[in-house]
Amino acid sequence: MPRSSRSARTARTTGSDGPARRRLPALAALAAATALAAGAAAPAYAAEPAPVAPVVEGTAAFHPDRDFAGSTVAAHEGRGTAAPLASLAATQTPGLDVASYQGNVGWSSVAADGAKFAYVKATEGTGYTNPYFAQQYNGSYNAGLIRGAYHFALPNASSGATQAAYFVGHGGGWSADGRTLPPALDIEYNPYGATCYGLSQSAMVGWIRDFSTAVHTRTGRYPTIYTTTNWWTQCTGNYGGFGTTNPLWIARYASTVGTLPNGWGYQTFWQFADSGTFPGDQDYFNGAADRLRALALG
Repeated sequence: MPRSSRSARTARTTGSDGPARRRLPALAALAAATALAAGAAAPAYAAEPAPVAPVVEGTAAFHPDRDFAGSTVAAHEGRGTAAPLASLAATQTPGLDVASYQGNVGWSSVAADGAKFAYVKATEGTGYTNPYFAQQYNGSYNAGLIRGAYHFALPNASSGATQAAYFVGHGGGWSADGRTLPPALDIEYNPYGATCYGLSQSAMVGWIRDFSTAVHTRTGRYPTIYTTTNWWTQCTGNYGGFGTTNPLWIARYASTVGTLPNGWGYQTFWQFADSGTFPGDQDYFNGAADRLRALALG
């Protein structure tokens, strides 16, 4: 797929009248992730790190329009070469994910270009809802795509259960119509400071578990988890306990998926580039279109 730097764009390609958003500038890629920890249980830690004060939602320092699935990934992990994607065993079904950055999306064109699904940012923390959510979420559905909503997590701002309730109440629901993907949790590098939001690895696992359990209780589906292997290893101790319940949406901007986080034998979704054929980020569902519909149906 053709690729271009999203930050180099001077206008949206989606037909929005709103102001263009710019990505955070890319930094040098971090060193390779630490060795993967064996086993599924989260380790115990003798000391908790000092707490990190969360950015107050609604203040000038709060920038949710610049936060979206992958907004921190390239800065921390870089981008691979533009080599063709490696051949994968299963058929890959193309899709995309969008947020307020894309504004009003031309969904008929997206569908004509071959996209079969879309994830749409709905919320962040408990103080933000995507102002373009209705156009993006309903518009993708009306164009024939299978769509789902995702939540950008701020684990040091409030509990997992609190943010799950806010998410489900503001677009993060699910219905067994075969056209709605499981709600998704975007858990990645902190755009406001400390990488792991000041939480210990065990506390982070607990936060994700609380979010996941609350979403399941409210919707009947465990949320898809969006993350990177590097972040997951650093911030959860490479915990392996979610692989049997939560689909994995892995972010890696390269020609291969690479090593997956502990507990998952395969990815369900792969965000492989932050620009390309479709508006927003470029994704693959790891399977044919009929398996995507089966995932949506539950």
